[in-house]
Amino acid sequence: MSRWLGPVLVLLACAAGVHALTLNVAPGFIMARAMDALAQRGVTLHDFTAPRRISPQTQAVVRSSPDLYYALCRYDLGQNGVDQAAEQRLAVAMAKWGDYQSLSFFDARTNNFATVRGTGKAVAVNLLPPGSAPQKGAIVSPSAKGVILIRRLAPTRELFDQAAASVGDECRFLAESGPQTGLSR
Repeated sequence: MSRWLGPVLVLLACAAGVHALTLNVAPGFIMARAMDALAQRGVTLHDFTAPRRISPQTQAVVRSSPDLYYALCRYDLGQNGVDQAAEQRLAVAMAKWGDYQSLSFFDARTNNFATVRGTGKAVAVNLLPPGSAPQKGAIVSPSAKGVILIRRLAPTRELFDQAAASVGDECRFLAESGPQTGLSR
């Protein structure tokens, strides 16, 4: 029995190492691939892009809801060439919508680190880079890159078109110290 103890312990240590490596590497790899796929599909950096209405023919994500309007914004708060003395931030705004809507923030490891609901009201918030001091009306991102998602309840073609025509959604990179923006307006 003791002859097998060493190999079994080595096997268990290897399995634990592979498991830990998978848990630590896979999310970043998945999000990097997703960011590349979003860029190839035309989701621009620092601007909301509204995809087509979800149907079996347009569905790129498994089990995305055909009753929701989605708008996506890729962000990169660590861009080169920006004056490092200026505070980098992303101004994010979600226009008023009469029914359910939410603004969700995902980091480079696929974690949803913040969600703000805005049913019946407009929402505005600044997204700050990792390590920033917390500020009122701002969210600090745990990673320099990520995705912001607006979801609106729009179960009919008419409501989807209204959501797509909605004016006031904004995802804009700022590299200056400006006025703070509150969570709702």
